[in-house]
Amino acid sequence: MGNLRVSSVLLLSLIAAAFANNFHQDVEITWGGRHARILCPGNLLTLTMDKTSGGAGFKSKRDYLFGTFNMQMRLIPGNSAGTVTTFYLSSEGPSHDEIDLEFLGNKSGSPYTLHTNVFTQGEGGREEGFHLWFDPIKHFHTYSIVWNPRNIIPLEFRTPNKQRMKVYASLWDADDWETRGGRVKTDWSKAPFVAYYRNLIAKSDWGMQGLNARGKKTTELGKETLQNLLLLQLSETEPAAWKWPPPPSRVQGVHR
Repeated sequence: MGNLRVSSVLLLSLIAAAFANNFHQDVEITWGGRHARILCPGNLLTLTMDKTSGGAGFKSKRDYLFGTFNMQMRLIPGNSAGTVTTFYLSSEGPSHDEIDLEFLGNKSGSPYTLHTNVFTQGEGGREEGFHLWFDPIKHFHTYSIVWNPRNIIPLEFRTPNKQRMKVYASLWDADDWETRGGRVKTDWSKAPFVAYYRNLIAKSDWGMQGLNARGKKTTELGKETLQNLLLLQLSETEPAAWKWPPPPSRVQGVHR
């Protein structure tokens, strides 16, 4: 979720996959109470935001050091200005690592913006924004974060490679900055705003190897730096070959 400076790659995959993971077993609600609902049999989760709640969020029960993380999402339809729907990886603490996918709502008829960022040891400042070239509200689409040490290249900055991270997702109000720099406010007459999550799949091939008791990696990487690939996959009903999407339109002024 252009030039992402983190050697991110946006790919379009036309896939028809059915997953069966269970939110009851895999995640815990972190905030929002009843505004986060897991629906039977457990493969669908909704986050709802109204003026009193401010939104909701959840996180995975497991944490990971590297892996592939897939989530099917259907974003808020209509006038979603001021809302932020997220799917991201993060560790905890002031020196946290984080890989962000944030979907910034907009007025009806305007495209959603995908906002990305990467934090390493608490330092971010790598925001990029792109207009989505497809409709993310009518159908579920599969979004993937691939955090993969098998792709190794030299980069100009440190990448998150030493702390284990959990999978997070949330829906929250950011009308002080989100739409046109805060000039367009959330229209609460359109509430409740609902984002849908389905079929969280987290695969980690690296497990606990090379970690000490605090979750820090003990092996030396030398001069090699890990490349983080953010893969954006679109799930469609008809199978087709891999192909590149049209170049996404970069958005100026998304920095917070």
